[in-house]
Amino acid sequence: MEKISLNEIDDFAKKLAKELKGGEILALVGDLGSGKTTFTKALGKALNIKANIISPTFILMNVFPAKLPGQKGKPIYLYHLDLYRTKNFREVKALGITEVWGEKDTVTVIEWADKIKKYLPKEARFIYFKTSKERSVP
Repeated sequence: MEKISLNEIDDFAKKLAKELKGGEILALVGDLGSGKTTFTKALGKALNIKANIISPTFILMNVFPAKLPGQKGKPIYLYHLDLYRTKNFREVKALGITEVWGEKDTVTVIEWADKIKKYLPKEARFIYFKTSKERSVP
């Protein structure tokens, strides 16, 4: 398992963006404040998203037009979900997200994906985030 620091998230996101073909589901798992949204912002930047990506904690999902690195022509769409407030899979399914899972013109990023792990396609790629025990005090 590869370990990266918060300072390396941008580089990791750029590297991952170059590997994406469309249809991927990135399942993010980690405690509050562990870097899930920071990673999603970095991935969005690597996918040429100009909008400010914030965690959709209250609206549950945002969709952004994006471009895969080196891609010409039609955009793909980054679906960004935050399942922190969801209680069950039925709430997630009501968003209509399962209808686009695996579609070649999408990349789906799911924060708190462990809440629906058993419902995710087997191809979902899990990325685990962990907070460092070391804290610096200004």
